[in-house]
Amino acid sequence: MRNAEWYSRFAKAAAHFCGRPRVFVLAVGVIAAWIVTGPIFRFSDTWQLVINTGTTIITFLMVFLIQNTQNRDTEAIQVKLDELIRATMGAHNALLDLEELEEDTLNAFRTKYQALASAARAELVRGVQDTGTPEP
Repeated sequence: MRNAEWYSRFAKAAAHFCGRPRVFVLAVGVIAAWIVTGPIFRFSDTWQLVINTGTTIITFLMVFLIQNTQNRDTEAIQVKLDELIRATMGAHNALLDLEELEEDTLNAFRTKYQALASAARAELVRGVQDTGTPEP
């Protein structure tokens, strides 16, 4: 558990740092410096290998950092949505935690709500408001 907490804090800090405009400018500067040094190193294979290796390593590591922060953000959003559903009178508590359902069950819910949306659009065309809940 300790390692997970450390990694989570590190990933959050690294993602925050790497998302800053200065870091982007730094990356552009590194690329520019690499291009400028091309003639000095006669555009050698080693010169090309330096940038290819560096960018591959950074990209590889950033994928994991981005995925970690994306997972955390998604989980937080899901909890917030679950709370909104739970606290809203007339909302269906069966919709809580949908992201954990099997694909077939999730598709059944989606089909039901697509039908409700289609019916609501048809009502709008006839001039009926689409607000409220279907429950009395």
